[in-house]
Amino acid sequence: MSVTLLIATLLPAAFWFWLFARRDVHPEPAWLLWRTFGYGALAWVLAASLELSFSSLSVTWLVILLAAFVEEGAKLLAASTAVRERDFDEPIDGLIYAVTAALAFALIENLAYGMRYGVEVAVWRGAITMLAHALFSVPLGYALTRSRFTRERWWRTRGLLLSVALHVGFNGLLHGAVSWWQLPLLAVVMLGMYVVADRLYRNLGPAPTRPASDA
Repeated sequence: MSVTLLIATLLPAAFWFWLFARRDVHPEPAWLLWRTFGYGALAWVLAASLELSFSSLSVTWLVILLAAFVEEGAKLLAASTAVRERDFDEPIDGLIYAVTAALAFALIENLAYGMRYGVEVAVWRGAITMLAHALFSVPLGYALTRSRFTRERWWRTRGLLLSVALHVGFNGLLHGAVSWWQLPLLAVVMLGMYVVADRLYRNLGPAPTRPASDA
């Protein structure tokens, strides 16, 4: 692995993390962020292993859908490891841990693509795909927060379904040969995901009382 590839992968990951984490006025402990990051990296290994079984499928949209479910499900598992920690004590924390897991997932994926296809591909993916993975994970983080503090059922399922829908739309747009008309559509999809992310951030509200079981 070249130093150039490593830098081209690490820098955008660090920037996108800063872009999301700057909203957290009470930063999360480094040890828990790094642990979540490690689980996010393992999530890519798990997802990549499962996706090998899709290579025999001939239906393109089925492959895209299954891959989205596997990848978002693996990221949800990674981010969920932080939910029961005492430091998960603010609504925004679900989003921070979900984005952390997603960026770790995207970083390992980007390294794999860069080693196979070259640094130029890693640079492009660092700028676009890493941000997309972070945005895909925002509904997951929102769902983790709601399930943590409201004890309502099905939040994780709803968050996963929304994340999968965003992922499918993005991957479906990029499938096949890239044409000029795809660029404005890609911009619209990215903008739509940003709007969803921003609204979810704004809807979190003030920090709730810590659950009694954690007192």
